[in-house]
Amino acid sequence: MANERDHRRISRALSAVTRILGTAPARVPRGPDGDHRSLVDCAVYEKGHRKPGDHNYRDALAYVRRTPHSFLWLGLHEPTETELSDIAVTFDLHELPVEDALTSFQRPKLERYPAMSFAAIRTTRYVEHDELTETSEVVETGHVMLFLARDFVITVRHGVPTELSSLRAGLEEKPDLLAQGPWAVAHGIYDRIVDSYLDCAAQIELDIDQLEDSVFARDRRGSIQRIYQLKRELVEFKRAVLPLQRPLADIAGGHHGDVPVELQRYFRDVNDHLSRTVDQVVSFDDLLNSILTARLTQVTVDQNDDMRKIAAWAGIAAVWTAIAGIYGMNFDNMPETHWTFGYPIMMGICLVASVVLYRQFRKSGWL
Repeated sequence: MANERDHRRISRALSAVTRILGTAPARVPRGPDGDHRSLVDCAVYEKGHRKPGDHNYRDALAYVRRTPHSFLWLGLHEPTETELSDIAVTFDLHELPVEDALTSFQRPKLERYPAMSFAAIRTTRYVEHDELTETSEVVETGHVMLFLARDFVITVRHGVPTELSSLRAGLEEKPDLLAQGPWAVAHGIYDRIVDSYLDCAAQIELDIDQLEDSVFARDRRGSIQRIYQLKRELVEFKRAVLPLQRPLADIAGGHHGDVPVELQRYFRDVNDHLSRTVDQVVSFDDLLNSILTARLTQVTVDQNDDMRKIAAWAGIAAVWTAIAGIYGMNFDNMPETHWTFGYPIMMGICLVASVVLYRQFRKSGWL
């Protein structure tokens, strides 16, 4: 009865979240085995080694809680409200992080609860493109949430970036590391995601270099719209990288008591990589601001050049306009109106004046 009440309470809480977000996740009926469509993998690790066979997470949880030096790793991808509420009751998860795990837009953070910890991390992936345009998508983001306790780790993924199957396979080849428990999995995930930040930053740097070359080329092909689009994509990248500094620094600095001391050294290495990425992102932002300022200055200079050319040609045309205006007044006693060579002389004067003005404007750089 208590489990049913907990299930109803968490379901109501999750329903409230989905109503606020305007989403209506599909109901997935629970079978007798607790099967879930979002469940990617459920594995039991004992002394760093994976136990063979397929496991039901209810039975696996009961096993690890009575077996020393073992833990459960449950992997989920975009679970529904019903699935999360069922898992929350089974693992006795706090309802607040369960609500956070339902949504796919979370700021990177690390929160401690009485019997568990909850971590949210944003993942990134560089989107390949032949040429940067005004609508190019450069960075694609997703989310990974972790529920960490003494005997289990639950990973919840949203979005395409950062699959964890290859990471799981790599960790299973390091039983000494996995023997450290669920936080060894957390380290592997943090390390994988921060490395993806470094890869993404390296690709963005190439885009910035190409953009800079186009802005300062002779033909000046770098449009302001392209610079602004890359700047918007960089902002999306910053939202993933910069907020992760504090939670990762807390883990690396030993401020999170659940992390084994041996793993803190590994987390310090990850934190160093993150610091390098943060420095790159900040420098990219400054460089893009400089490129944008330079391009705006170029546009202003080009407009001034155009205005000077227009003014120069208007000055040359003013000679013809002035002479034609004077002789177009049709006075009877106008001088030179009855000369045989009056017309060609006036045309010659106009041509000579135009040539002199043209040379002067060319000399001064207006033409």
